[in-house]
Amino acid sequence: MKEKLKAKARAVAQNPAARNALCSMKPEKSLWGFLGVAVFLILPEIVAFIWGGEIAAYAKAQLPHAASSVERQYYDLLVMLFGEGGSWVNLAIGIALLVWLFF
Repeated sequence: MKEKLKAKARAVAQNPAARNALCSMKPEKSLWGFLGVAVFLILPEIVAFIWGGEIAAYAKAQLPHAASSVERQYYDLLVMLFGEGGSWVNLAIGIALLVWLFF
């Protein structure tokens, strides 16, 4: 089974279509490419690690006082995003994309 998986992975790695797909996903080497990865992947996780508990507590406190369904959904989303703190997986993906951006 391991050999079969290794053979499939090797075949995908050598496939020109897979290489083209991987190259097309690579962010552009520019200030905007760097800022896009940093702002949309890394910064939210850092905020969640530092202030995630406070943001979730605020959203839970405001949830019973929500006047509209949009406001209720907003506070539910805040609790969902920041309730458990940051995600090491998302942070690692962001850092990997930054490394990939410069190489």
